[in-house]
Amino acid sequence: MVQWDQIAAHIRQATGKPFEPGDRRSVGGGCINQGYRLSDGDRTYFVKLNQASQIAMFEAEVAGLRDMEATGTIRVPKPVCYGTNGSTGYLVLEWIDLGRGSSQAWNAMGRQLAAMHRATSRSGFGWQINNTIGSTPQVNSWTEDWTEFWIKHRIGFQLNLAKRRGGYFPQEKQLLEAIPALLADHAPQPSLVHGDLWSGNAAISHAGEPVIFDPAAYYGDREVDIAMTELFGGFPSEFYQGYNQVWALEPGYQQRKLLYNLYHILNHFNLFGGGYESQANRMIEQIVAGRYSSRH
Repeated sequence: MVQWDQIAAHIRQATGKPFEPGDRRSVGGGCINQGYRLSDGDRTYFVKLNQASQIAMFEAEVAGLRDMEATGTIRVPKPVCYGTNGSTGYLVLEWIDLGRGSSQAWNAMGRQLAAMHRATSRSGFGWQINNTIGSTPQVNSWTEDWTEFWIKHRIGFQLNLAKRRGGYFPQEKQLLEAIPALLADHAPQPSLVHGDLWSGNAAISHAGEPVIFDPAAYYGDREVDIAMTELFGGFPSEFYQGYNQVWALEPGYQQRKLLYNLYHILNHFNLFGGGYESQANRMIEQIVAGRYSSRH
């Protein structure tokens, strides 16, 4: 049972302002968490709920939001507080009213994301803590080499989980051999990336301001964010125009995009099963075929 009075008390403590919510309604929180709009008529907050055992997921989300906010480039919901009561874990965020968004606003989102990607790390690829992609663990151990990081902590990690789930990937060995060749001429800087940037995690506020949320942040190749924006429906063309105005994508992106999105399709198999196994295998076949055809 959710102790809403305790959550309200934590909000009062965190903000130093009175808050006695009279309006609580369920809103979309994605497929991982439950989401609620909590309001007293004056102030409104977005509350995510999950099991108390998942509180580390909320801690990592807060850290990611704070890192992105610290770049001063693109708006993210401000974290208010998080904690547990009983068997429930909760995260309270700033409420942002979302609208439809003009072409100018989507262009601005592309430009602002490119600016965020300029934030880099001296420690290499990874992040200060592990986090989650959906509810799947995401390992962010610092790694100097991008190819090693992607093989070990992204594709290899997901493949191992998927095989434990009963997934069958007959060209796994060829895939892992193909990745170094595919990334051989690519030397990205470690950019701060959102990490889970599909269309459900980006929007325009009613005031016309680009907003991104629900991060799985780490320092990686900036192209992983752009690739994922194309995976489930895509963003408006103005977004890509704006991004390239500030920091054009490098040659070979179209080939790397498939590899980067394979990570998310494998993760969807690990989360939801179903037809994602066959989709992953089709992508693996394309990646392997592309590598070997380049020899001739």
